[in-house]
Amino acid sequence: MNRKYFGTDGIRGHVNGDKLTPELALKVGMATGLAFRRGEHRHRVVIGKDTRRSGYMIENALTAGFTAVGMDVYLLGPMPTPAVAMLTRSLRADLGVMISASHNPFHDNGIKLFRPDGYKLSDSVEREIEELIDQDLAPRLSEGRDIGRAKRIEEARTRYIEYAKRTLPRNSDFTGLRVVIDCAHGAAYKVAPDALWELGAEVVTIGVEPDGFNINDEVGSTAPQKLQAKVREVRADIGIALDGDADRVLIVDEKGELVDGDQLMAVIAQSWNRRGALTGGGIAATVMSNLGLERFLEAQNLKLDRTPVGDRYVLESMRANGYNVGGEQSGHIILSDFTTTGDGLVAALQVMQVVKTEDRPVSEVCKCFEKVPQLLQNVRFRGKNPLDDKLVAQLIRESEDRLGKAGRLVIRASGTEPLIRIMGQGEDEGLVAAIVKEITSAIRKAA
Repeated sequence: MNRKYFGTDGIRGHVNGDKLTPELALKVGMATGLAFRRGEHRHRVVIGKDTRRSGYMIENALTAGFTAVGMDVYLLGPMPTPAVAMLTRSLRADLGVMISASHNPFHDNGIKLFRPDGYKLSDSVEREIEELIDQDLAPRLSEGRDIGRAKRIEEARTRYIEYAKRTLPRNSDFTGLRVVIDCAHGAAYKVAPDALWELGAEVVTIGVEPDGFNINDEVGSTAPQKLQAKVREVRADIGIALDGDADRVLIVDEKGELVDGDQLMAVIAQSWNRRGALTGGGIAATVMSNLGLERFLEAQNLKLDRTPVGDRYVLESMRANGYNVGGEQSGHIILSDFTTTGDGLVAALQVMQVVKTEDRPVSEVCKCFEKVPQLLQNVRFRGKNPLDDKLVAQLIRESEDRLGKAGRLVIRASGTEPLIRIMGQGEDEGLVAAIVKEITSAIRKAA
């Protein structure tokens, strides 16, 4: 579907640039509010945001749009994306909204929408909203007593912390664990450290001083170097890196080494499978996941269902196959027993529980398999997609033939940024490096 406003994860763009403006946010509020008006009850929408300065502007514009079509607005303030999904269900709202551009820099922002059950919207509903955005909605606005009202929910933070803690077995206690958590100056800068402290951990924090502009700036899951250094400095047992909206997580072991989402999924899947909690006989992960994960699962008679990149596709596979574990190598991990979207804090708690129960260091717990050599490159472009170039397409086909069954090649356009993402993996590290270099060069020439 060729969409004008929605991408792979809601609406995202440069604030007050080519797409995301207060005017659009106002229209999104009105159009989405009308699309979710069902019945005569008083409709409600919950709105959370991360810590970007532009969040105030977009929040106010959305609030105006929703109240204009008769929806009551419940403002959560800075909250993780999974908290918004959870509170949408908990507060019996008709709609949930998260204002965030996730791991993008501060000058970007976005609007993520959730159904009453906490799941993201389908393509058909997004298409309906897009059609409404471009219509004259003035005749459908509410009047008089039907206009909605807005209020802040002060206890939202406490509700999410209690929910996250309840995902662990009763009486779980992290006393004795020294944890460094990097909140990326983002949405979880208060709730994540508080949850860990309440569970008994000794907590050291970085990335918890948002100023509206420093979100994801050399901190968080996309820049874990400071976390790695801090773990070594304070001799911590584990480091946790969240991104700007806390829907993804990476772990740092006690040696300061990074653990990606593939290893975390392996840890959780193995632990749950041992105690009979893993459902569906496998997990869902994207085409970007390492071959080592696939081989690890096969050795335990578990399946790996590969999906296109994007949490919506992972979720589709999980629901179709009955899996309760799925995710992405980037650390976007979905545990459907608890959540309807990725939840970095909840995933981290599950890993910490394994570490505590098995009384082994993170470096051992989170080394489930040897990774097949893998190389990632990003190429920024302007204008026409360079993957449409015939010479680039031919080179990619020839490179796939060279790798054969001993490797994999995934080249795709990012759904959130003007980037071409190139991933190669295979047993022959030199061959993988040469192929990725050739394709990167060809794409740069065509860009």
